[in-house]
Amino acid sequence: MIDLHCHLLPGVDDGAVDLDMSLEMARMYAADGVEYVACTPHILPGLYPNNGPAIRLAVERLQMAIDQAGIRLQLYAGADNHVVASFVPDLKSGHLLSLSDSRYVLVEPPHHVMPPRLEDLFFNLVVNGYVPILTHPERLSWLPNNYSLMQRLVDGGSWMQLTSGSLTGNFGRNAQYWAERMLSDGLVHLLATDSHDTVKRPPMLSAGKARAAELMGEAEAEHLVWTRPAGILNNIEPHNLPPPPRGPACCPSGARPTRPGVRSPAPARPTHPEPTPPCGTHCCSPGGLWGAAAGQGITAR
Repeated sequence: MIDLHCHLLPGVDDGAVDLDMSLEMARMYAADGVEYVACTPHILPGLYPNNGPAIRLAVERLQMAIDQAGIRLQLYAGADNHVVASFVPDLKSGHLLSLSDSRYVLVEPPHHVMPPRLEDLFFNLVVNGYVPILTHPERLSWLPNNYSLMQRLVDGGSWMQLTSGSLTGNFGRNAQYWAERMLSDGLVHLLATDSHDTVKRPPMLSAGKARAAELMGEAEAEHLVWTRPAGILNNIEPHNLPPPPRGPACCPSGARPTRPGVRSPAPARPTHPEPTPPCGTHCCSPGGLWGAAAGQGITAR
């Protein structure tokens, strides 16, 4: 598996407090079946004044420590880029970071207030050749009153990344509901841990993948934690990656999630087979779109 959102770097934000914790998190990743990780510390002016060059150096140093500890985990540089007015020029200058220098970039808005002109920011990123990825939308307190915005952003070329723990209930019933709702509506492209430590927010991706498989089928669960993340690390254009399935056929159970406090209906009898990846098997074959993977050591399984 591949995790494209975590706070593994020691002492740079509210994630790992020191190298010992970073190494223990790395061991947990390896034990959970994660092989590749993008280190994405916060870049938030006034609170976490990180920048691209400093993050790259920290990733190199942590990779050396991980290698010396004998842990099989490959790191990549990235950032949890908070919304700022100068987002696009800061990204072009290297102050903000995309994921592994690809066209894909994490964007984190405020949790409790929807920023003005957020849709304009995502549009500007798209027209400048980037694929913005909205991080943990299911946990945003303003999502219920702005759910249609998620659909518009996806239709406009943006991607959505859920937190694994939201699917397993670790962030409460509301986050779980919206995570399942977005999956069933075909709005989710990626699953990530957003891990911060070894106890409260550990690097556990497999449990979320298992829940996604229950809801969406094994093929889509694999796309969430491998196919699309590997495509990002190899900078594959989004139209060459399998899109999320949409509509009733995307849920093998036939049941939609129900808002907390609302009585759930009896599960419907399954009427649709597990969806076949829109790209068939070509994108997941060694001779398919993964030809560029050899350069970074990421190959389809």
